Amino acid sequence: MSSSEITENAAPQESEHASIKDSPDRRGLLVAGTVLIACLGLVGYGMLDADEQPKPQAVPTAEVTYEVTGTGTVEISYLARSEDGTATVEKGVTLPWKKSVRAPRGKAPTVAVVLDEKGGQAACTLAVQGKHVQRATAMGEFGRATCSGNLLSGDGEG
Repeated sequence: MSSSEITENAAPQESEHASIKDSPDRRGLLVAGTVLIACLGLVGYGMLDADEQPKPQAVPTAEVTYEVTGTGTVEISYLARSEDGTATVEKGVTLPWKKSVRAPRGKAPTVAVVLDEKGGQAACTLAVQGKHVQRATAMGEFGRATCSGNLLSGDGEG
């Protein structure tokens, strides 16, 4: 083979190689790969950020004052800041007893008193935003009294 034949044969190979480099297929793969990496990054960021849950809104409250007077040892249950509506219970309380709390609106503030086996006398009172709402009396062995009121969503401050 002469040198001119080699040069002629080599030239088409170089141009074929150059056309493979610049082919639309190769550029499309490069763009698709870049887009895929970007999407995976966004999905990964979304998964990492998924631990943050929206904060629950604050439940509006109002001031409630519970008071139990009398003689004896009692069990007292009352509604306080617990937003799920469950009562707080205090056992073996020696009277008198008084507690002011912020109770969630929409729940009925309630205080219940149960005397122990020794009996006695106990009176519960309930005030909402400083205004007297109810009074009840319990007497004797395992005597019970309950005071409750209304705490609508529009009453007083929250």
